[in-house]
Amino acid sequence: MGLLSQGSPLSWEETQRHADHVRRHGILQFLHIYHAVKDRHKDVLKWGDEVEYMLVSFDHENKKVHLVLSGEKVLETLQEKGERTNPNHPTLWRPEYGSYMIEGTPGQPYGGTMSEFNTVEANMRKRRKEATSILEENQALCTITSFPRLGCPGFTLPEYRPHPVEGGASKSLFFPDEAINKHPRFSTLTRNIRHRRGEKVVINVPIFKDKNTPSPFIETFPEDEEAARASKPDHIYMDAMGFGMGNCCLQVTFQACSISEARYLYDQLATICPIVMALSAASPFYRGYVSDIDCRWGVISASVDDRTREERGLEPLKNNHYRISKSRYDSIDSYLSKCGEKYNDIDLTIDKEIYEQLLQEGLDHLLAQHVAHLFIRDPLTLFEEKIHLDDANESDHFENIQSTNWQTMRFKPPPPNSDIGWRVEFRPMEVQLTDFENSAYVVFVVLLTRVILSYKLDFLIPLSKVDENMKVAQKRDAVLRDMFYFRKDICKAGGNAVVDGCGKAQNSTELAAEEYTLMSIDTIINGKEGVFPGLIPILNSYLENMEVDVDTRCSILNYLKLIKKRASGELMTVARWMREFIANHPDYKQDSVITDEMNYSLILKCNQIANELCECPELLGSAFRKVKYSGSKTDSSN
Repeated sequence: MGLLSQGSPLSWEETQRHADHVRRHGILQFLHIYHAVKDRHKDVLKWGDEVEYMLVSFDHENKKVHLVLSGEKVLETLQEKGERTNPNHPTLWRPEYGSYMIEGTPGQPYGGTMSEFNTVEANMRKRRKEATSILEENQALCTITSFPRLGCPGFTLPEYRPHPVEGGASKSLFFPDEAINKHPRFSTLTRNIRHRRGEKVVINVPIFKDKNTPSPFIETFPEDEEAARASKPDHIYMDAMGFGMGNCCLQVTFQACSISEARYLYDQLATICPIVMALSAASPFYRGYVSDIDCRWGVISASVDDRTREERGLEPLKNNHYRISKSRYDSIDSYLSKCGEKYNDIDLTIDKEIYEQLLQEGLDHLLAQHVAHLFIRDPLTLFEEKIHLDDANESDHFENIQSTNWQTMRFKPPPPNSDIGWRVEFRPMEVQLTDFENSAYVVFVVLLTRVILSYKLDFLIPLSKVDENMKVAQKRDAVLRDMFYFRKDICKAGGNAVVDGCGKAQNSTELAAEEYTLMSIDTIINGKEGVFPGLIPILNSYLENMEVDVDTRCSILNYLKLIKKRASGELMTVARWMREFIANHPDYKQDSVITDEMNYSLILKCNQIANELCECPELLGSAFRKVKYSGSKTDSSN
């Protein structure tokens, strides 16, 4: 979730008064880090995953399921039994936005050997078992991206009602503040985004038009003029940060051997983000309705959109400095490597003073504009005890801005005075139901980084086309129904030129247009003769040339088989499987409404699949299970 400072949070008005101070010292902190480690090389490959979980409670008698607001208590117990007792404990636990959420990571990063791939699933299983063991009867730890009835009356345990009129962080019609994690960062973020924006956030998700769905589908909010103005016909309306940050995701962070390698990986993986997002699609339901999208990305983007009306171009600039084209949670806006420069075709809003300062300090144009673009944003939270810092040895002001630019990729400088290297974070994936699936997506992305670096692959296309891909990737069944811009020849680049110089830039837009075309995800992942070799065949070729023990090779091939079959449509995405489950539920009236009992049936089934209490060949196939695990406390005899 980013920087978690402790202390006394300032109000938005107080934070705003210190905004220039935070930006100014954030840049100084970045420069201290940059000058100290810009020439650092030969850091070893390390990487790790982050899995976000929801805590749920099943009421088998009444056939209901609730989100349990016990995340802080569960987290405290896990940390006390784990890292506080043993610094080398194999799991780490951290807070997340929702009071019903926790985040788990491996206790130590994974290394560069191929055998590490065979430990990922075991560690994820350990996390699930560890957390499940301290839950109460009929409670479960679920890896679902979005809770279908989030924001519906009575969705939490204990139950709280939202207070849209009284003073509070979100003033939501649907999402009570009690569902927000009690760490002051989270409620402060919620409140300050609303204050900075000048109104509540607006999220409108297109509803899925089924046979009996009203047309037009219109919700009325007579008690709230703001909601009445903001909601749109044929859309599901939401009004709080919790509808986005209260969802779960799966992320991977890599340490590169140098800053140039990190910049190269950042660019190459940015083009992969929409492809993997569509492949991992897992969130088709919002606020008790069936939507017409499969991914949470646009929802979470809107949920933290703090831009004012001026910055969104709805009013002339008067009190603000910039028109800003995107939310602070969105796809990247510029490539960082020299080979990406010619594909930077998005107008980039930057703080020109910061940009000039960075150039004078010796940064190149691409990195300077990247940082100057991040720093057009205001800090959203500030703690009284963290205003005045030692810029040479602390980085809180830099991280304050950096960690609230939630983009598809994040370029991460080393922390000050640490042995950590330059890192990149891959952020677009939706969390999957099982540890096997989550391991498969993690291993696929990490293995892809190894192949990109080993074969010097080049996936770059104009960044505007990546943006278009991001929009397409969120559509219903995009993995099967839609086409994505992708580079035709990914093997043109040669030698270390890819990392350090990328050869001579071509300025011709016409030449660039010949380099990419529209492809299906099946073609991108599995290949098509005469069109594209396919990422899975390339990964398989790489594996054949590596020394890999039999068990590890078997695990990797199983993971790649899942990705291959999701791309071809032989196996469903989680989103498609959930849609089919609801469509076939005996209570479903083909009206796009998800009732309490339907929600209960779905989440119970998800939990049974996650704990291997039942098979799901439509989602997983038949040949993937290796180890029988049952840690569930929630199975119903009903």
